Amino acid sequence: MWELVKAGGWPMLPLLLLGVAALAIILERLWSLRRAEVMPPKLGEEVRNWAARGQLDPAHIESLRRNSPLGELLAAALDVRHKPREMVRERLEDTGRHLVFKMEKFLSALGTIASAGPLLGLLGTVVGMIQMFLGILDHGLGDVSQLAGGIGKALVCTATGMIVAVPALIFHRFFRSRIAGYVIEMEQEATALLDALDNARPAPQVPPAVAAQAAAARAAAARPAPAAPVRR
Repeated sequence: MWELVKAGGWPMLPLLLLGVAALAIILERLWSLRRAEVMPPKLGEEVRNWAARGQLDPAHIESLRRNSPLGELLAAALDVRHKPREMVRERLEDTGRHLVFKMEKFLSALGTIASAGPLLGLLGTVVGMIQMFLGILDHGLGDVSQLAGGIGKALVCTATGMIVAVPALIFHRFFRSRIAGYVIEMEQEATALLDALDNARPAPQVPPAVAAQAAAARAAAARPAPAAPVRR
């Protein structure tokens, strides 16, 4: 294995570094994007029960905010729960964009590795081929088997670039798909919380004067109109 690494030349060093970085990112994202970490089970139902019982004190909301990304989204809705529904939706959209940005952390780097790996491997192969043909130019063709061996060693960089890029590309698409699924489920939980807040909100109190005027208007509308006099 070490001989193959040496045969690839200096482009093998950045390829190996890219491989280590990709592995670190994949392991970190696998741990950070666990369902229990992003969307703890029963959390949405528990928060809706809080709203129904009126247990929405600041300590509960702050604890919810530190719980998980879903908790942070629901806490953002509870912060403005007394505002109109449209304003609450705007707050949810703003918080959701920040959460998606956090969940996509390092994914741009992983996508760059997936794109740069094959190109860097191809560069190493081209450099190796150039060196080999320059050697032929100086010393002649010599043994054909040595020429074949030199071409094989030059292709080591291309193979290494593919080995680095393919898993990086697969996990990049996998993480993006998982985050998209989390976003849809978070939207559903947020909508359910908005409905629970609307149900728990008391009906607006009508001032007595306005209520009396409305009752008088209804009574006047219900009173039959006087009959018109009959002309002879």
